[in-house]
Amino acid sequence: MATKTPFSMIREFHLADWFTLGNAVCGVSALFSVMSYLDDGNLYWMYQACALAVVALVFDVLDGRIARWRQKSSAMGRELDSLADVISFGVLPAAIAYGCGMQSGPDKAALVFFVACGVSRLARYNVTAEALSDGGDKVKYFEGTPIPTSLLLVAVLFIAARSGAIGDNLWLGTFYVNSFTLHPLVLMFVLSGSLMISRIHIPKL
Repeated sequence: MATKTPFSMIREFHLADWFTLGNAVCGVSALFSVMSYLDDGNLYWMYQACALAVVALVFDVLDGRIARWRQKSSAMGRELDSLADVISFGVLPAAIAYGCGMQSGPDKAALVFFVACGVSRLARYNVTAEALSDGGDKVKYFEGTPIPTSLLLVAVLFIAARSGAIGDNLWLGTFYVNSFTLHPLVLMFVLSGSLMISRIHIPKL
């Protein structure tokens, strides 16, 4: 019987899995950048967080291409990919939005809804991928928008940061209802989350 070592699991990783881990590393590093921005207010950190989200997407695209090129994929690789995507394209965009000033109770509820939708979208994909592929090795279409489309939200927030439209200057201003405060810009996260859990079919390129 082979002796198990702390590195036994790592030795089982395929090349594509290392690129997936690169996605996760970028996402976590970007979260630290948002924290640094909240700590000292230097916009450099916010720009860095947005840039790392783009690098995470590059890793996300490459891991799939490498897996198909080498014809090596696994259930663990699929789960690993989903966990990395939750960080980089779910939690990270919500954290950037929070850093940009969407910090009221309703804002946070909208951001939590967005992340929950992203998690649900990935879980649904994992359990239906085999059926959607019709017995092949690649799914024919997505149900709901893929979670990496949240980079469009990150792009909007990057432009807002570059324009000085964050904090008290958020685009679309602030909406007050009794004791509740809502920044209407956060509704783009509600829309994005709703599209992710929808049943619309999007062809996979």
